[in-house]
Amino acid sequence: MPNWGGGAKCGACEKTVYHAEEIQCNGRSFHKSCFLCMACRKGLDSTTVAAHESEIYCKTCYGRKYGPKGVGFGQGAGCLSTDTGDHLGLNLQQESPKPARPSTPTNASKFAKKVADVDKCPRCGKSVYAAEKIMGGGKPWHKTCFRCAICGKSLESTNVTDKDGELYCKVCYAKNFGPKGLGFGGLTQVEKK
Repeated sequence: MPNWGGGAKCGACEKTVYHAEEIQCNGRSFHKSCFLCMACRKGLDSTTVAAHESEIYCKTCYGRKYGPKGVGFGQGAGCLSTDTGDHLGLNLQQESPKPARPSTPTNASKFAKKVADVDKCPRCGKSVYAAEKIMGGGKPWHKTCFRCAICGKSLESTNVTDKDGELYCKVCYAKNFGPKGLGFGGLTQVEKK
């Protein structure tokens, strides 16, 4: 029978889909109002659709129906899913359930060592993680703690000096620990008298 309306047939309702209301997925056309998950009937768009052969699902229902099964799958990392999918018309029961993984690490001493290996900031004494680490004076510092001990000025690799495990800007270091006398910015012979 010829297609006398000029549009493709909707993959869900089989009625004619005109260009202004058309959404295409997997080579098939849908009305915007028919572009729904086949299980939960949630509205879909190009970022939330997951197609399987001629069926369309939201990513959650697709994962429940066609994704990996077992402990920790389908609901996010580390979660045990007890959702059977019955309310969505999905048959998610497994033929042979896999045994659950132990909830504690298999090698607790290795885990404890990994946690203990986190560097401590010399200024505040708290843990310094890689995302916030700046090295200075051979030690790891937080970005917010990487300041001159005297004036509090934020430091960079070009203006940092260290003495006895503490950081200073070059100006404060020169004033407090640099050479003294005429021409060195310290007290002059005239001022001492």
